Amino acid sequence: MTTDTSRSSISVIIPILNEASNVSQLHEELIDVLENMNVPYELIFIDDGSEDESFSILSELASDNDKTTVIQFRRRFGQTAAMVAGIDHSSGEIIITMDGDLQNDPRDIPRLVEKLQEGYDIVSGWRKDRKDAFVHRRLPSIIANRMISKLTGVHLHDYGCTLKAYSATVLKSVKLYGEMHRFIPALASWLGVEVAEIPVNHRPRVHGKSKYDISRTVRVILDLVNVKFLITYKTRPIQVFGFFGVLSFIGSFVGMLVVFILRFYGVDITGNPLFLISIVLFLMGMQFVTMGLLGEIITRTYHETQNKQIYAVRKIVGPDNASRGV
Repeated sequence: MTTDTSRSSISVIIPILNEASNVSQLHEELIDVLENMNVPYELIFIDDGSEDESFSILSELASDNDKTTVIQFRRRFGQTAAMVAGIDHSSGEIIITMDGDLQNDPRDIPRLVEKLQEGYDIVSGWRKDRKDAFVHRRLPSIIANRMISKLTGVHLHDYGCTLKAYSATVLKSVKLYGEMHRFIPALASWLGVEVAEIPVNHRPRVHGKSKYDISRTVRVILDLVNVKFLITYKTRPIQVFGFFGVLSFIGSFVGMLVVFILRFYGVDITGNPLFLISIVLFLMGMQFVTMGLLGEIITRTYHETQNKQIYAVRKIVGPDNASRGV
């Protein structure tokens, strides 16, 4: 059955890292789904420094299909950089992101698009029946999702699900660095976007090996601190650093006041720990305020200077870039 999605063009972005055993089947499934949707579409695969035959297989697929583009990185830059490269080279009004390991089901794409066209800006997939090990994959994910939802105010069951649909205008307004791709709904929240979440099919991995382990939980926590800062204080860092600076100044003032009172009662302040603590708190206050002011300068520099890419492309294979080096 053909699905009518109001003819909005679709770009599907798939980061790839050592998925030679999966890419052919994934490409075939995507073509089948998107052709049945009867909409203009393009597939953009980003080879993030694969060491297997992923790029050569994808290059052959691109040479046989004028709707497929393959971008090869010079080295591994990470999934976020791969997504940014895909976004930069996309032309669709709707952008779909998904993993290349066949665990995301391309047949969920029409449902994501239909939900997006109800008036949402972002539709996130929820792997409700996730086919991963509980202890080192699902349990850390549950904890992380609750923390992220609580701190960012954007409540999703599954931030880690790569299968998402975005309005291209919204997604291209979000600048991504580090490993921030999983936080896109939260990072976009300052734009006042409408976010929805729907259950999607999650398939067990058949070929290849997962690139995730429990150590990623630590990185997620550190990234979450960064995201919280960016969402709340991105354009006003003086407020967060200044807050701690004021607390330090207050502590220093109270400590000095107590030392001054004790001096009237004959207590010698020489070597008094409280006196030394008060001095340290005062210096800390000065440092926090200075950091806040420097943050303000950096923020303004960031907003006023030209953007620089976080990846380097070796080659692009596609209909408009016939295997040309970059």
